[in-house]
Amino acid sequence: MSLNLEIMIKWGFIGCGDVTEKKSGPAFRKVEGSDVVAVMRRDTEKAKDYALRHRINRWYNNAHDLINDPEVNAVYIATPPGSHAEYAIASMKAGKSVYIEKPMAASFEECLQINQVSKETGVPCFVAYYRRTLPYFLRVKQIIDDGLLGDISTVQIKFAIPPYKADFDLDNLPWRVKKEIAGAGYFYDLASHQLDLLDYLLGEIEEVQGYKNNIAGLYDVEDTVVGSFRFQSGVLGSGSWSFIAPQDTRSDLIYFTGTKGRLSCSTFDFSPILLETSEGVQEFMEENPENIQFYLIRSIVNFLNGKGDEPISTGTTAMRTNFVMDKILG
Repeated sequence: MSLNLEIMIKWGFIGCGDVTEKKSGPAFRKVEGSDVVAVMRRDTEKAKDYALRHRINRWYNNAHDLINDPEVNAVYIATPPGSHAEYAIASMKAGKSVYIEKPMAASFEECLQINQVSKETGVPCFVAYYRRTLPYFLRVKQIIDDGLLGDISTVQIKFAIPPYKADFDLDNLPWRVKKEIAGAGYFYDLASHQLDLLDYLLGEIEEVQGYKNNIAGLYDVEDTVVGSFRFQSGVLGSGSWSFIAPQDTRSDLIYFTGTKGRLSCSTFDFSPILLETSEGVQEFMEENPENIQFYLIRSIVNFLNGKGDEPISTGTTAMRTNFVMDKILG
């Protein structure tokens, strides 16, 4: 579904926390044909502060008041995953397109519900897997598509970070390790980017299994995860995630191995892309936009205004990532 030509996309933000300060928020006004007209946060003073600092005319402390604002015709849902389904479904039933922060929802089942309402209402749903649009990962895709690796046989994710300082505060743990709010733990928050990226680069995963553990006991959800998967293309994959690594340890790498070479890249650090073939080692680097979600947001606005193709991250593609994560976590 596309909105009529020449319509200004007037966004309302449900949630206006850190992610909206630089990663996403400013991009909604940098894109032609787009503006931000209202924001919501349960804390009225924080909502007002955000609105005044960003010169937004209206603020709310109730999400449904924002959804029912007649001037808002598209909704950006930037709350923790536990409320994504409720707000997305209410927005689409009100006829307003939605752009949801990742992961799409707190479970695969909730993703199914969101997509069903999108189908019934004809109102589009997009998800903030913006790495699909970044030059860094487009370079990785180009190398793969150009056949420089030959036939890809395996892909491996290796991710390890030490606990965050807040993980030791038992009385005030981060929401990302509260299952009822986040859907799971840091795996849901961080691995979602990696698994969605592999879906984009290598196609759909058709078989998946995994194991989880809680070794350090800092919180109730998993702190260690491993998974293995097979893509429809036949590529085999695996991943290991540790969120309790030693303080001086950090690993953020994905390895693609093919019949002609190997490629390594990162997901979060944007370390140089390394391509190793019989001709030697090549290094690639690409620049990110100032607001890292800019390219995806631009594609969504252009589509809604009838000026572009369907964006590359939709409820349909994002749902697949929730499916894989839920299977890995059992």
